[in-house]
Amino acid sequence: MNKKVPEGVISRLFIYLREISELTKMNIHTISSAELGERTNLSDAQVRKDLGYFGQFGVSGAGYNTDELKAALEKILGKDSTWNVAVVGAGHLGSALLAYPGLKERGLNIVAAFDVDARKIGKQVKDIVVQSIDELSRAIPAKKISIGIIAVPAKEAQGVADKLIKAGVECILNFAPATLIVPDNVKVKDVDLSRELETLSYFLVKREEMKK
Repeated sequence: MNKKVPEGVISRLFIYLREISELTKMNIHTISSAELGERTNLSDAQVRKDLGYFGQFGVSGAGYNTDELKAALEKILGKDSTWNVAVVGAGHLGSALLAYPGLKERGLNIVAAFDVDARKIGKQVKDIVVQSIDELSRAIPAKKISIGIIAVPAKEAQGVADKLIKAGVECILNFAPATLIVPDNVKVKDVDLSRELETLSYFLVKREEMKK
């Protein structure tokens, strides 16, 4: 595959996979692009275009085989593998992530947690013992961690990112409200909860204006 795949396409593939997985559980073995589009609030043309980045799926007039499409999407999205994850920051958000069972169900296995706060170091959240940030450089390669989750204050985020990258982490999920500077070979996904909530407040304001 030589074409650069837009991030929006990748996000939609996860939605397609979720719907296809539900269909296979219901023993539904075929679905058309129009039906899949209807289930995901997308056009059939969008479905075909998104899947077209990764080759030919389905048969014209017969639709997609759900078992085959599910297996293909899982392979494309890396869902047929398990990835080890570290959480840096064991505050309210970090602890919630450590306790969340849904990550393991999606092939994301949190195997380590780190913090600078002596009051948190040594505490156990689920089956993970919080370690000192000083242990990060040793633990990341030892536990074959490839994804780091940053759940620290903004002013500490860049320093944490630098440590993760130096230790060998290739992907970062950043919950800190800060823009990280990373090498080109490192992928960062920002999740700013405050900004997302503020975006929703904008739509609420617009809705109230429309009512007047």
